[in-house]
Amino acid sequence: MTIKKGRFKFFKQDHVGLGLALGALAPILGFLIYYFFKYRLFSFRDFLNLLLEQHNLITAITSISLLANAVIFTLYINAGKDQTAKGIFVTTVLYGIAALLVKLIL
Repeated sequence: MTIKKGRFKFFKQDHVGLGLALGALAPILGFLIYYFFKYRLFSFRDFLNLLLEQHNLITAITSISLLANAVIFTLYINAGKDQTAKGIFVTTVLYGIAALLVKLIL
């Protein structure tokens, strides 16, 4: 099976906006992966209720979610796509601050 050239050209761009988009989506993907591997026996609604009841899960989920950003950040840094990596870094910091605030408030 061959992949046509240019199919993934979008991901080869070097723009802060691409980094912001990828950095916003990767933690959501990390969150969903965590749910499917660890809590797939629960309905998603029950999982969210459990998350609201057990605040210590926020730390675990945040770590896994931001690990997804660390992976794509590393890939873009190694590829020399510094502007995209900058966008990923900004969203990682914003997610981290938001998670810290949620943890402090709850």
